[in-house]
Amino acid sequence: MISINEVIETNEMIRRMNLDVRTITMGISLLGCVGKDVAETCQKVYDKIVTSAKDLVATGKEISKMYGIPIVHKRISVTPIALVGASVCKTSEDFVEIAKTLDKAAQEVGVNFIGGYSALVSKGMTKADELLIRSIPEALSSTNLVCSSVNCGSTKTGLNMDAVRLLGEIIKETAELTKEQDSIGCCKFVVFCNAPDDNPFMAGAFHGVTEADCVINVGVSGPGVVKAALEAVRGESFEILCETIKRTAFKITRVGQLVAKEASSRLGVPFGIVDLSLAPTPAVGDSVGEILEEIGLEYAGAPGTTAALALLNDQVKKGGVMASSYVGGLSGAFIPVSEDQRMIDAVSAEALSLEKLEAMTCVCSVGLDMIAVPGSTSAATISGIIADEMAIGMVNQKTTAVRLIPVIGKEYGDRAEFGGLLGYAPIMKVNNYSCERFINRGGRIPAPIHSFKN
Repeated sequence: MISINEVIETNEMIRRMNLDVRTITMGISLLGCVGKDVAETCQKVYDKIVTSAKDLVATGKEISKMYGIPIVHKRISVTPIALVGASVCKTSEDFVEIAKTLDKAAQEVGVNFIGGYSALVSKGMTKADELLIRSIPEALSSTNLVCSSVNCGSTKTGLNMDAVRLLGEIIKETAELTKEQDSIGCCKFVVFCNAPDDNPFMAGAFHGVTEADCVINVGVSGPGVVKAALEAVRGESFEILCETIKRTAFKITRVGQLVAKEASSRLGVPFGIVDLSLAPTPAVGDSVGEILEEIGLEYAGAPGTTAALALLNDQVKKGGVMASSYVGGLSGAFIPVSEDQRMIDAVSAEALSLEKLEAMTCVCSVGLDMIAVPGSTSAATISGIIADEMAIGMVNQKTTAVRLIPVIGKEYGDRAEFGGLLGYAPIMKVNNYSCERFINRGGRIPAPIHSFKN
């Protein structure tokens, strides 16, 4: 039972500390939607999504009104489309037709985003995988709600460097096709190592093949709540600091568990997981950067930042797993630049560099997220940055990701505007020394020795 004191405390978190449920994401399997040709497959995909998710948005609004809990987004994730279209798509244009169908279905049911325009190529690429990857720039520039991801490495299989090389070119092409909007297409695309099957957050959400036919996953966010809790223990020992974060994470996750179970019950869809990631927004007071400052740093990026982030991430997970039996997805602390005002400020003050962010990704939930770089950055350099981040995930047996935006026409010191939850981003400085000969070797980087556990 939830006590009246917990209800009052939760209301305070919502009213003053920006606590929200960031997303209810319905995962939908499309494995049964393969038709005899592209047209029939598109029709089956559309029908399955519209039928399964017809009540998702209305249910989210009802739950929000009933409990007084803001539910910011309602989203859909689907089976990786490279698998769904493998037998019927003979060209990249065929895959783009499926992307447009996803967009149409998402608009019909009223969700904010649909993820799963994806390929899983950690060890090698099928012809269908390559066709989908090559279609990504056109798919993202010709749709509004579709999000895309590619998993190109894992601890068990190593890194597919052929895919990494290709993805540098794909990101540049996507940036060019959406350059009139500060290359916003790249905001809807992420590269993974060790991608989870049950992530509710975009742009990397897809419905894994091991999942049930349809599930409900919830992503909770509460950087402002953690920051407020830490203000009350300013100057106290690490023991008290850790206990405070754990207790706060427990309370935040309880809110997500409540919403997830209610949505599952109302929609008649199994409950999957609660992702308890601290996902910031551009709003003041809703920032992971502010938490790091409250822990004792002048700016994110100062010496001690990686240690502080490691502490934060670990305590968030320890508190969250006590509040729900099914914690999954990414879970921990996101460190995007454009979506976090104090991270933006740290970059502007030159306290935070791309290299320091990379170091921080060794201990955070994801990786290099929403990083705007000069539009002149070469495809090979982008591939090199991806390879570095994928190596961190592979060796450390964790999920890592890269969401880079080479903003065409802008250089270091300029600013890119994305709007909404995506906010804005300063263009960060990139090391321009070449890695082209390394990237062009081709083949795979083998899995690390500790992958051979069985």
